[in-house]
Amino acid sequence: MGKILYTDFEKVEDIISSMMDSPQLKKAITRTNIYKFWDSILPEKFRGKSKPFSMLPGGIMNVACKNPIVAQELSLHKIMLIKKFEPYAKSMKMRVTDLRFDPKKWNSVSDDE
Repeated sequence: MGKILYTDFEKVEDIISSMMDSPQLKKAITRTNIYKFWDSILPEKFRGKSKPFSMLPGGIMNVACKNPIVAQELSLHKIMLIKKFEPYAKSMKMRVTDLRFDPKKWNSVSDDE
């Protein structure tokens, strides 16, 4: 058996650089960062009871809620929440036009933590 030479290694810097050029990765990082601001716009009593889990085309953010009561209460505050979220979204060159609250997704989202 012939001797195998391992000389065609790629540098870690080159691999990371090519990954960072990926539009999908950039979008995922931006979404993850914008989700971090969610608790800062919520009224105190709702913190920890809801969590963004996806973005739909057109700037629609899906939010998992601990129960239907939280979903209903947050939907009553939807316009205020969108206005409070606007500066954070603009700073990341995103827009949030609507919020959809889903209590059915809470278990799958809260298990990810």
